[in-house]
Amino acid sequence: MAPNQKAYLEVEGGKTINCLFNPAEFSMSKSNQWEADQVPGRSAPDLFFTGGAAGTMSLNLVFDTTGTGQAVTAHTGKLLDAMKVDPDLPGHDTTRNRGRPPWVKFHWGDLHSFKAVIENLDLTFTYFSSGGTPLRAKASIALKQYEEDAKWGPQNPTSGTPQPHRLHQFQLGDSLDRLAARYYGDSTDWRLIAQANGVVDPRAIEPGTMLVIPKRLGADGA
Repeated sequence: MAPNQKAYLEVEGGKTINCLFNPAEFSMSKSNQWEADQVPGRSAPDLFFTGGAAGTMSLNLVFDTTGTGQAVTAHTGKLLDAMKVDPDLPGHDTTRNRGRPPWVKFHWGDLHSFKAVIENLDLTFTYFSSGGTPLRAKASIALKQYEEDAKWGPQNPTSGTPQPHRLHQFQLGDSLDRLAARYYGDSTDWRLIAQANGVVDPRAIEPGTMLVIPKRLGADGA
């Protein structure tokens, strides 16, 4: 997975929700259900598999539009739309009050999640313009598996895949070479940060901007 590859959510029907910043981490959970057959005189029962529970996935995403001044709701609104009933999806029937929101899939380079529905979404707006326009938001997303998938977990993991990125909020007095010295121990590695964030002019980064800090292959992440 190249450092500059951006993650996104695929939405049933062909739409996508782009992640402005790749997640620093995500978690996945899967459980099976077993029942015990108690037999008198035995110290342990026989277990019988009764089915698997839906897998879950949790994501924490950051959306930031301080660089453009556009309301961040232009992005967070797409997440809210993915929780609404879509009348264009298969099986929708207004006469029987049948409808559902679309499924989504999380993609990040070679990683592709199972089909899932957004079970819970928490949005926290953390920064505003002087006029009250929300410019930065954190989104906590809980996904639940929508259908059985033989390839349940992240696909195509390789030993060359870098570790998840970190985020750094750019402050007054920061510079890319100082950040490279802080996170890598080598100020000359500032181009890694610039490339990961699409920075053309390092001197034009606005305070408050969230930057992805990619981990180098073989780096210890100090």
